Amino acid sequence: MYEKIQETASWLKERMTTSPKTAIILGTGLGQLATEITDSYEFSYKDIPNFPVSTVEGHAGKLIFGKLGGKDIMAMEGRFHYYEGYSMKEVTFPIRVMYELGIKTLFVSNASGGMNPEFKIGDLMIITDHINFFPEHPLRGKNFPTGPRFPDMHETYDHSLINEAKQIAKEKGIRVVEGVYIGVQGPTFETPAEYKMYHRLGADAVGMSTVPEVIVAHHCGIRTFGISIITDLGLEDTPVEVSHEEVQVAANNAQPLMTEIMREMIRRA
Repeated sequence: MYEKIQETASWLKERMTTSPKTAIILGTGLGQLATEITDSYEFSYKDIPNFPVSTVEGHAGKLIFGKLGGKDIMAMEGRFHYYEGYSMKEVTFPIRVMYELGIKTLFVSNASGGMNPEFKIGDLMIITDHINFFPEHPLRGKNFPTGPRFPDMHETYDHSLINEAKQIAKEKGIRVVEGVYIGVQGPTFETPAEYKMYHRLGADAVGMSTVPEVIVAHHCGIRTFGISIITDLGLEDTPVEVSHEEVQVAANNAQPLMTEIMREMIRRA
């Protein structure tokens, strides 16, 4: 696997004309941020050696390089999920490549179901911590030389980045909430009993991504900031039906605010 990571990174380095230190992963329905990237050039996942290919509607499946907030960045428009049949090594393969390309800071975004009764559909939730509920751990197997065998997870989401995002949101009058994200394998949306369980375990939002990527980024020493768009609500004793299409619509409506916060964070970096 390590050889494949280096091969992919070398292939990209030969074709890159920028030197990004920041990367962004765009989740379901959150591809609009990609249109904000200037001086851009891109590679389809299918053309990149060893790269998995996204199979989910709402995920374009391309790696974009260019500028955002006046800084060189790279962005994944579309990510890979455990429920698609990929192993955790494949799901987190792009993060390993990012490390080889010199990425120091990672912004992750997702669409998630809210379980906190204070939340509203369309809210931006700054992720303060996560619960890993996936059946396979992304660091299972031989340890990569990028970090220790038993990495500390005390500050998985960078506190200084969280504080900066809150300050920017306050300056711009954007409502943000904070909470714990629980990552589950999917692809089914949660039952009312599962929503209740996850909330009582300490989670404020639930989704099918992010956690594996963040764990590997943290293992690589990459600073991480995460934000969830609350696209549906699964409150206790309030059963709500949800569809993938509805999630995409809610994400699309909220993403300009997320883009504004991320762009400004990158500009100030």
